[in-house]
Amino acid sequence: MSIGAGVGLSTYPFSSTDGFWDWVRMCEEGAVDSIWQTDTLVSKEPMLECMTTMAALAGATKKLKFGMNVASVALRDPLVLAKQCATIDVLSNGRLLPAFGIGSTFSADWRTTGTPTKRRGKRTDEGLEIISRLWKGETVKMDGEFFQYDGVRISPLPVQAELPLWIGGSSDAAIRRTVKYGTGWQASFENPEQAGITVAKIKQGMIDAGRDFEDDHFGTGINYRFGKWDDDVVVRAAGRFERVGGRNSKESFAIGGAEEVLEKIRAFADAGLPKLILRPLASNDEDTIHQTRLMIDEIQPEIAAMNRAEKARLAAQA
Repeated sequence: MSIGAGVGLSTYPFSSTDGFWDWVRMCEEGAVDSIWQTDTLVSKEPMLECMTTMAALAGATKKLKFGMNVASVALRDPLVLAKQCATIDVLSNGRLLPAFGIGSTFSADWRTTGTPTKRRGKRTDEGLEIISRLWKGETVKMDGEFFQYDGVRISPLPVQAELPLWIGGSSDAAIRRTVKYGTGWQASFENPEQAGITVAKIKQGMIDAGRDFEDDHFGTGINYRFGKWDDDVVVRAAGRFERVGGRNSKESFAIGGAEEVLEKIRAFADAGLPKLILRPLASNDEDTIHQTRLMIDEIQPEIAAMNRAEKARLAAQA
């Protein structure tokens, strides 16, 4: 499996729009695999809306791929979401990487909008069914529990013949959802061992269903910082991660130097998750640029070397 590392933002750490676009240009010029925007509608911290961010990136970049991890289908109209994704894929000439999930019950998006969390799994399943069929060019008729459509279709269709549809979540329902609709899977709060268990379950489910997707279509996000565990930004992020996710941040974060980051990348890759979204833990514009530059300069060359070594090993066995 080829390891790929993109960069993601869970918040909007920039004090100006120029800072954001400087960061985007650095990612594109640095040949970063992809950039990702977290989906949260209601927050105290500044956060960009993921779909409009994807549209802006389509026009501002030429080769960089981009995605959202993960957009909550249950909080959106699936016809609009399918049309948005198809439009962005067309305007970017096939560079969108959609990733969808059910949405965390801890998210303020549900409580503050009065949207019930009950049956959100069923609502998500109906939405994914509609989205996947619309992307294939089908005319969709559905009389579901949550969505009723009579002969809807979209045009133009996505540029990518099979637009990626990555699914998030590790519950049994999320695994079934991935097996039925997904072309990839993203872990969330899991450490490498926990994520590897879910990967094995999805692969077995694929076998049972007579489906398959590529081994390198499994990934996760890693919060990283070239720094120390007692850095203020790390302390805040770790506390939030453990409070919301209920997991040990030391098992999932990569804090220290290049070797600590690479060690965590290797651990997830060895567990069957070679597609990583590295999220810099940073305090401001300058720090975000600095942390991302360190990833480009110190992590990317090592990943390229690992991929070359793996390719040579496989060639020698052939």
